[in-house]
Amino acid sequence: MKARHWAEVGESTFVLGIWLLYWIHRLLGRWPFRLCLYPVVFVHWLARPLVRDASLQYLARVEQTTGVLGRRPGRRDSLRHMMTFAETMLDKLLAVSGRYRFEQVRTEGREQFYEAAKSGRGGIIVTAHLGCLELCRAMAERRGEVKLTILVHTRHAEQFNRLLKRLNPDSDFRLLEVTDMGPATAVALQERVSAGEFVVIAGDRVPVHSSQTVSVDFLGHAAPFPVGPYVLAGLFKCPLFLLGCIHEGPGYTIHFECLAERVELPRGKRVAALTGYARQYADRLTALLRRSPFDWFNFFPFWDQAQANVSAGHQE
Repeated sequence: MKARHWAEVGESTFVLGIWLLYWIHRLLGRWPFRLCLYPVVFVHWLARPLVRDASLQYLARVEQTTGVLGRRPGRRDSLRHMMTFAETMLDKLLAVSGRYRFEQVRTEGREQFYEAAKSGRGGIIVTAHLGCLELCRAMAERRGEVKLTILVHTRHAEQFNRLLKRLNPDSDFRLLEVTDMGPATAVALQERVSAGEFVVIAGDRVPVHSSQTVSVDFLGHAAPFPVGPYVLAGLFKCPLFLLGCIHEGPGYTIHFECLAERVELPRGKRVAALTGYARQYADRLTALLRRSPFDWFNFFPFWDQAQANVSAGHQE
């Protein structure tokens, strides 16, 4: 499989199509939405061999590591993977617009996180492209106890995020597009954390521009992971939390976990410490995928991304 950076692939969120399907769901319900969705996803699946191959590579590795599928994954599993992604896109819109049935969402491990938020302590949240994280945003806003700043490395979701804002103009979540993590950006983020806010960073994608990564085992193979979340948490002397969201039962489970009350990066052992935090993150991500393997939405050659280079100005 030819190595390509994730920013070259494009996530094809079908903004206009998703908007149309959202209204179909709103007017007619879930099953008419699905009847319209299936052919769209199937055609996209047929037309994008890179997406199919990346999905199958991931599913094969999650099966080899966890045995959660109970069989060798095939093309039907890859199609199901993409269908799960498409349905999750609808749930993102429903969550932001306040139309998702929040009683179908359960949380686990949130006590320590909310204690930190109530005490006025900010922190770093490392997350992943896993499930419907917009539910976390929406529920945080409903409670009014947590302020989030979400870092994105490219403008690939610009249209989709404008759509989310259109659905809920009063939404208080903030997206900060970061191409380079320079001193000015770090200072701005530290001010927010010091004010009791939480900065949310995806830990499962290498930034567009060259950035330090470490290689750790993920699903039985060495994979590059960015160290940005751990560097910031160490610099800010703040807690580091993991946030995940997976399908379980009729809805979702939102998972909180404190990875470190304080990230320590000692001199002379900095790389080893960063590798340890990245390994811990990869292990906890694997544990979530064991519970819901079709919820990881990285449709590109994930294990090869450190080999790929893209131009600075590329957008999805």
